[in-house]
This record gives sequence, structure tokens and C-alpha cells, in this order.
Amino acid sequence: MNLPVLSRRHMLGLVSASAAAGAFGLPSGYKSARAATAKALSVSSRVLEVNGKAVRVYGLARADGVWGLYEELGARFQVSLTNELDTETLIHWHGLTPPSEQDGVPELSQPALPPGQAYAYDFLHERAGTFWMHSHVGLQEQKQLAAPLIVRDPAEAGRDEQEVVILLHDFAFREPEEIFMELRHGGRMAMGGGHEAPSGEHSMDMGNAEPSMGMGNAEPSMDMGNAEPSMDMGNAAQQPMVHFNDIDYDAYLANDRTLADPEVVRVEPGGRIRLRIINAAAGTNFLLDLGTLQGDLIAVDGNPIVPISGSQFDLAIAQRLDIRLALPAGQGAYPLLARREADTAQTGIVLATKTAPVSRVSERAHLKARPLDLDLEARLVPLVPLAVRPADRTHVLSLTGSHNAYDWGINEMGFNPDNPLFVAEGERVEIVLPNKTAMPHPIHLHGHHFQVVAFDGKRFVGAVRDTVLVPPDRSVTIAFDADNPGHWAFHCHQLYHMAAGMFTSIRYEGYEGPGG
Repeated sequence: MNLPVLSRRHMLGLVSASAAAGAFGLPSGYKSARAATAKALSVSSRVLEVNGKAVRVYGLARADGVWGLYEELGARFQVSLTNELDTETLIHWHGLTPPSEQDGVPELSQPALPPGQAYAYDFLHERAGTFWMHSHVGLQEQKQLAAPLIVRDPAEAGRDEQEVVILLHDFAFREPEEIFMELRHGGRMAMGGGHEAPSGEHSMDMGNAEPSMGMGNAEPSMDMGNAEPSMDMGNAAQQPMVHFNDIDYDAYLANDRTLADPEVVRVEPGGRIRLRIINAAAGTNFLLDLGTLQGDLIAVDGNPIVPISGSQFDLAIAQRLDIRLALPAGQGAYPLLARREADTAQTGIVLATKTAPVSRVSERAHLKARPLDLDLEARLVPLVPLAVRPADRTHVLSLTGSHNAYDWGINEMGFNPDNPLFVAEGERVEIVLPNKTAMPHPIHLHGHHFQVVAFDGKRFVGAVRDTVLVPPDRSVTIAFDADNPGHWAFHCHQLYHMAAGMFTSIRYEGYEGPGG
């Protein structure tokens, strides 16, 4: 796939397979198209019906028809990935910690997989949890190239609960390259809603706001150009427009379906449910709403926490939530909704007992969902925190850019594979992430799990994660142990922000592998 508006410096995955093979040498893991391993997974095209229209998208398919991969802690991840597309691709195992050479990122870990070829993966599952897998080539992820990847703990096999997996996504009939070109050239058709407010009010209730008409709430005279957000928290007049959504999508999906025809999961009255919810969207943060149900949040990004009870939970792009809940006795139907932040759009599924009638749920709520903030993050307490030790090395990485110029970066630079951040094996590394932009950024580290250790310089013992949301005008500090040598991606998981330059990499000193 040719993406003329994207430079190699700005985006991983646009290197051709032949060029990558020349740079790295064709790895021994490449096999013919039908390589046999424990599980065969293929990247292929498929037809999806959205809003009554048939559209061709991408997908990850198994020969046995099972959707996604379901693994077991302590077992080996043995998968043959075959490319059945007519263009190169490669899959990243989001949240897993494989050897760097099997992480699925062109230029850093492996060459992109050419059409008709297969790659054999083999590494040990060392952590149970809710993970997922998606393309890291070009903008393929926007075309639904994502699926669940669940690693179950055998110690929980005897629990009397029904597992329900929900994968959320956003959908556009336009090609993602067209969307990206509009964004890069200031095309208003691509822009989503904004909210004019001082940064200290990001957590305010948006419920009484009027629905966005899809063009943002700013008049043309409010265009801030390339101006950075003011750090003056006391003067709202100096604050730029805060934008929560870049793109107005045609639909929002839960397990490939909209609320016009949602998935209905049959459950038992009084039954116990374990929800595994994955935000696989390319450009949308969600507020998860359990409606009349109450649940216990028990894990984030696959990592267990001290349970938190509630009915609404923040879910940024690429994050995951594990929630346990008990259904009421008797017959009933229970919509579980993912509401687009700062907007009325929503999607979801319905839990319903055998004879319960299922009523239609609108794809538009009466009131806007509030924007995501750090309130929930501040309440998360890990069951298995990192050991207490001082940082051996600290990097400060400012999140920079603007939605108008659409030139995002880290420390005002786009991606350069020859200019990574260096760490040494065995170090405790801290990364300070001040967000100097007027948009939130979900930041993801490959190959490791980090702990959130400070907001705006104030220390605390936060959750262990692989993706954290950094709201506008806020600073988040994360810490991780450098225990997985390699060359690793570190980027914003809003796909178009990453494509426009909000991407860097972390390389271990002395590492000589691919991309090293």
C-alpha cells in the first residue's frame, strides 16, 4: 500500500518488505505461506456490514473459526502468522512481552511480512491478562485489523463465571489515508468535537452540553494555529480550544456490530460475569457505562488491581478493563455501553437472560459523555507493584504539536529510528510525559509493563500498565524495569497522532538485533 503523504521518518510500517529484508536479513522465522505450528493465524480481507452497507476491511482469522487467540499462562505462544493480503503487513502482540525480534514492529523488530509469506512466533507466556493484537503497518489498524488476545490463568479455571470479551472500534467508510490527508491539510470534514475550557476543567460533567454537529464547537475565528496551550491555569481566556476527537466516524463498533444490531450475549439470571473489554479504536476514547449494573474493576491492561466498584470507568485508546459483576435474579436485559468521550455517540452489547425482551438502544445518547481525566487513574492500586527503588535514569519527553497543523511529535520531533532513547539492562527507568498540546494522548510502551508513579510531579503508587492517558496540560510519570533487551516502540496510540510523528523508540545499550 502506498501512502504518499507519510514519510518514513513519520511512520513505521511503510518500508517495503524487500527493503526491510535487505536491512535486517531475511529472518529464519519466515516460512512458506502454510507453515504449520500450534495455531495458524492469517491476515486477510473480509466483508463487514455497517449501517446497512457492505464494506471490505481487514481481519485476523483462524482456521477453526475462533475469533482471537486464547492462551494459557506458563504455556508457549506458538503461532504461525500468514499474510493473505496483497500488501505487506505485520501484527503486534499488544501487552505481551516477547523477545524484541518477535514484537511485530517494522524497522524495529522484524521486516514487514510480504504477501503469501508466514512468520513463526514462539515465546513463553509469563503474564496472564486481557491483551490484544493489531497491525503496526501503515494505517491498517483503522480497517479493523485487530482482535482479542487473552492469556488465562489456570488458577482461575474453576471460577463460576461467564467470560464476555468486548472489542471496541471506530469505523469510517473513507480510506484511512484519505482521513489522514484531510487532517494533515486542515480538512474540517475530519475534525471531531472540541470543548473550550481551561485545562483544570477537563473532568467537568459534559452532560448538559449540546451535541456536537461534527465540525467541532469552535468558530473559524477560534483557530489557534500552531499555538501551544497556555500553562496558566487561572485564566480561561488564555486557554486554547481543547479537542477530544479528531475524527467524526461513521460508526462505533462493539465486536464488529453497532447498536442498530448489537451482539446479544445470553446469560443466566443471577449469573456471575467477567468482562474483558478492549479499546481497539484508532482514534476514540470511551467512557464505559454499565447502566443499572455495578461491577468491580479488577485489572487494567491485564494487571490486577485492588478492586474498585462502580458503574462507569474510563477506557482510553489501547487500554483494557477487566470487570466482574453479578447479575440480578430473574429475567432481564442489560446494555453495556461504550460512550465516546465528550460526545453523544455510543456503542455496546447487551447481556440478556433467555426469555428477556431486548429493547432497541439508540446509537446516540441524550447527553454527552464527560471527557476522560485522571480521577480513576489516581484511585488504582496495583496488587503487584514494582519493587521500591530509585530511578537510575530519567527521560523527559514532552508531547508536542497541534491539531491544526497536525504535526505531532515528542520533544518537537517526529520518529527517527536512528535517534532512540537509551537505557541499560537492569536499570529502573522513569519517563516524565508533560502534555503541551490541547489533546489527550494515550501513550504505549512496547515490551514492558510500567507503573504510573506521579501526576504533575506529585508521587504516588499507581497502577501497572502498558498504556496511560496523558490529558492536556497534565504531566504523567511512569517507571519500568529494563528487563527485556531490545529496540522497542514508544508512542501515542491515537493512530493518526502516531502517523504524524508522535513516536520514538527505546533501545538497550549494546543491543545489536534488528533495528539496533
